[in-house]
Amino acid sequence: MTTTPHGAWSSPITAADVAAAGIGLDDGVIDGHRVYWTEAYPQQGGRVALWCRRAGGGRHEVAPDHSVRNAINEYGGGAWTAAGGVVVYSSHPSGELWVVEDGLRRRLAPGGDLRYGCLVLDLARRLVLAVREDHSAPDELCTQTIVALDLDATNPTGGRVLVGGADFYASPVIRTDGLLAWVEWNLPDMPWDATEVKVAPLDRTQDVRTVGGGAGVSAVHPAWADDGSLVFLSDESGYWNFRSWDGSGSRPLHADPYDFCGPLWTPGRAPYSLLPDGGIACSWLVDGIARVGVLRGGRLIEVPLDAVSCTLTGRGEQVVALCGYADRPAELLLLDLATGRTELLQRAATIALPDGLVSVARQVTWPSPDGPVHAWFYPPANPDHVAPAGELPPVQVWSHGGPTGFSAPDFRIATQFWTSRGIGILDVNYSGSSGYGRRYRERLNGAWGLSDVRDCVTGVRALVDAGRADPARLSIRGGSAGGFTTLAALTTTDVFAAGISLYGIGDLEALVGGDHKFESRYLDRLVAPYPEGRQTYLDRSPIHHLDRLSCPMLILQGKLDRVVPPAQAQAMADAVRAKGLPVELIVFDEEGHGFRRAESIIATAEHALAFLGRVHGFTPAGITAP
Repeated sequence: MTTTPHGAWSSPITAADVAAAGIGLDDGVIDGHRVYWTEAYPQQGGRVALWCRRAGGGRHEVAPDHSVRNAINEYGGGAWTAAGGVVVYSSHPSGELWVVEDGLRRRLAPGGDLRYGCLVLDLARRLVLAVREDHSAPDELCTQTIVALDLDATNPTGGRVLVGGADFYASPVIRTDGLLAWVEWNLPDMPWDATEVKVAPLDRTQDVRTVGGGAGVSAVHPAWADDGSLVFLSDESGYWNFRSWDGSGSRPLHADPYDFCGPLWTPGRAPYSLLPDGGIACSWLVDGIARVGVLRGGRLIEVPLDAVSCTLTGRGEQVVALCGYADRPAELLLLDLATGRTELLQRAATIALPDGLVSVARQVTWPSPDGPVHAWFYPPANPDHVAPAGELPPVQVWSHGGPTGFSAPDFRIATQFWTSRGIGILDVNYSGSSGYGRRYRERLNGAWGLSDVRDCVTGVRALVDAGRADPARLSIRGGSAGGFTTLAALTTTDVFAAGISLYGIGDLEALVGGDHKFESRYLDRLVAPYPEGRQTYLDRSPIHHLDRLSCPMLILQGKLDRVVPPAQAQAMADAVRAKGLPVELIVFDEEGHGFRRAESIIATAEHALAFLGRVHGFTPAGITAP
């Protein structure tokens, strides 16, 4: 082992590896002897490919010249579906719907101002059900409806409206007799605040019944069981647990203090599989770590699987499992619940790392006035290097997006890029995060910019007190909502020596009244109703408190971002420069909210490492970024 300062350790993991290992795997669909899934490729500009594998045969790409994505609610969701050998998908960026049937592909509906998501095939009626988002009205927020499209027509107007009037819709599903179920909600609620599950006959959708959810309850992911009952997830108990509606009323199927799904940021397939005997194959979180098994008769029966994160989709005893592991890249598996056998469909990465290089997450908790706070700590790890005696490592605090996001303890090359160079990572599930029940999520109501900042600060201070972090070399990094937490921490505390904001929010008031409808009233609950609470917006906005900023900042932004406009990043950079502090602003011309392109991912990793090297006083190995 070579004695080398933290941060200067040489690592076999390059920034190019971070991009190459960034294949985005998503959940899958089982259609008879076929399995479908998607893969996102940074090296192809973020293109999303839809793949099919036949039993006993090879795999092929369904639409090799298209990117299978959509942009409903700006984040997308349910962009494709498959049944009976028929595939329907949304092509990005055109937004057009396409169908592949009998080996032929044709356009099913126009895109442009129309976007389609939550796609469902009803082959018996030759229909495609979809949530349609209409952006055609100038100077107005978009409208959403549930529509039916004729599978054998060109649907020039974008389908026949079945249900409308609410602000948002998700998860239309149809029973064999034509009873339609769906999820809807209205502003100012987000889908994890309050939603309703409704049903109505397909030919009389005005005869609506509410069967789940309501004020203060989030009910999501309905699915029809073989016995005609409707299964869905509801947090009426304080956690997203399963309930069933049989036509006369709904009832809980169990009462476990665990979440069986996450927040509905990207509505799509139900994250469970209904079994012929009435059981439900599912995954749930226990202290932030996934368990996999079957809910049967109100009892959970675990299936041995060494994953630390997992999402199941399917119908019956064969399911597609997207598994994240503590010590190796994620895998998409075909899992047979009857036999326990698994078949590998795809790996997120094939990178081979030396023994001792992987830093495995360690669970850490600490107290707060609201209760325990949870995080994952990744200590530096590299078998070829040891730090000089007495030198403590720099530690970077990561604040996830959402802010109702959740950081799992699974292996990511992006994390190992840092730890293999001698820099620790504290990935914080601060108050407001999902995965720990509704009460934990609601800790952030009215306290965004306060409780999340407090949790990040007290967490890294606990590491310092335990002798695991250098108090003079602490930094904080976050994207989107996590970028706001990062900027707020830099302008309200003096704990951090540097900050990295990716498409973060510096001015809360500038987001009010924007054209991003999905989150247009989100801050009513997180901060305060506007304009009554305008002063709170000013008090919480980092851009108004640069008098307390005393450290360098790196700001990264996508020029095409419609969620957090680029003007936010430019205004923050200008304000920091005006104060005379070092700031670097990098704007990626072809990126939106979140970086998908390989060149952007590489540049982000290299610039961030070089930036921290300048601030913390180490020379990164193998990095030439200015």
